[in-house]
Amino acid sequence: MSPPFAGTIFIDPGIITDSDPTAYGSVTYSGQGERTMFDRRVDGWITANPFLFDATYDDGLAIEVQVNSEFLNPAAAQTVAEYYAEAVGRIPTSLRLDVETMWIHKGLELFGGGNNNILIHVDQGDRYVADGILEETLLHEAAHTSLDGRYANSPGWLAAQASDPTFISNYARDFPAREDIAETIVPYVAVQYRPDRISESLRLTITSAIPNRITFLDGLNLDMHPVN
Repeated sequence: MSPPFAGTIFIDPGIITDSDPTAYGSVTYSGQGERTMFDRRVDGWITANPFLFDATYDDGLAIEVQVNSEFLNPAAAQTVAEYYAEAVGRIPTSLRLDVETMWIHKGLELFGGGNNNILIHVDQGDRYVADGILEETLLHEAAHTSLDGRYANSPGWLAAQASDPTFISNYARDFPAREDIAETIVPYVAVQYRPDRISESLRLTITSAIPNRITFLDGLNLDMHPVN
């Protein structure tokens, strides 16, 4: 059985939307400071002096938002920090659990997850917004950050992977250790928490491809606030 999708952030723009609840509380400017950040435009690590913001959430989690000083002043940086901190608050607590920092740069480069971080390039973000998939993309990246390290090589996940008829996407199939959980999380949220927002054919496509992965994720009892 071939994977049903090329990639899963694109399967339906309505799974999480900008009108959904957010756990976001506030963003507070704390000045500038030296930080090491990853920047896809140079495909490497940079030492920068970003504008720093403390983002808080109603579940007690917090993120330091590091906005590249190319945004010129604290007010401009705060606008983008607030926007993305609020958007990240729409994804579940358990996926934000290990997100300690957020790097925000300009540029048309892909988002990233891992390193206790979510990496954002705002020109790419504008494209995700235009396509209605910003939150779905953040869900994918946060799964890298908070789920991969715990579960990607766990016996339960590997057993589910081996037992299911196929991978959910070509991307997951081609990079099973790195991408399978992140590629699975968006369809999982769709079928288990947003079934009213997707077609019955899409629901059946997902559940027939990865039933054991869905059961595995159910068994984790993830804190899905504010999605649930």
